[in-house]
Amino acid sequence: MSRIFVTGGSGRLGRSVVAGLASAGHEVISVDRDALPPGQLPPGVKQITGDLLAPGEALRLLRETMPDAVIHLAAIAVPFSAPEDVIFATNTRLAFSVVSAATEVGVPKIVTASSPTVLGYGSPAGWLPPSFPLDERTPPKPWNAYALSKLIAEQTVQMFAAAQGEKIRYAAFRPCYVISPEEWAGAPTQQGHTLAERLADPALSAPALFNYVDARDVADFLDLLLANMDAIPNGETFFVGAADALATAPLSELMPQFLPGSEGLSAGLTGTSPAFSIAKAQELLGWHPRRSWRTELTTPIPPNDKTPAMATAARGAKETP
Repeated sequence: MSRIFVTGGSGRLGRSVVAGLASAGHEVISVDRDALPPGQLPPGVKQITGDLLAPGEALRLLRETMPDAVIHLAAIAVPFSAPEDVIFATNTRLAFSVVSAATEVGVPKIVTASSPTVLGYGSPAGWLPPSFPLDERTPPKPWNAYALSKLIAEQTVQMFAAAQGEKIRYAAFRPCYVISPEEWAGAPTQQGHTLAERLADPALSAPALFNYVDARDVADFLDLLLANMDAIPNGETFFVGAADALATAPLSELMPQFLPGSEGLSAGLTGTSPAFSIAKAQELLGWHPRRSWRTELTTPIPPNDKTPAMATAARGAKETP
């Protein structure tokens, strides 16, 4: 059992992460500006309310708790949900503050959340990758403050890994469009529509290139990552997503409708293949997601009365994966 310090533990992803790690037997310390109501706090989780942007606060809390690992999730989590300079300053300051404080205290394992948006899909200027599926070798091309701040979070752990050598282990992960457990039963997603509606209308999932991941699978990934960090290269970044696409039709058919010029690139995305590869996490960690929309969705998918004409609106949509 490890003592794990989780920032942003009250968020959509954070709630499932702290619950999953606690159920796996870890002592979990959840740190967030907003406290969860007592009835929503999972058993075995200690909750601390604090502002990690306040000078010295991250260092103080880490010295008080002396965890075995830090998982940094706290951030402004939705692109364009605040002014661009606020998103950039908040997310980059949080990442540096938490990672540097954990390093100073000597926390052995430090992990930060990034985002698939670092790749730059959805750019108003147009975007095409070198190939599909997308993976950790796909060149990042962030085009907004949120995506840039997440790339800098990855580079922050890589910088500290370069400075620390093997003394402290670092990693970053890019969770796909996070689905919390209640959303399978019809609760609104962060865009306001339901998952059944997202599946019925491809234009709703196209801006994120049809990626998704169950928040509980992310918790499982993090548990496995922490257990294996000593055995993998330091400073690695991983995509964390479902093993299929959030779509009822193959992406080889859908992608060209919403991503002009991708016909040849997406031809191999047949069947249920996702656009984002999780092979690295599977090969290095032995991680496999256990949940998909096919196993978890409990509400019916409404009839699809949308047409490819929706593609133009989808390409201009602004959302986080």
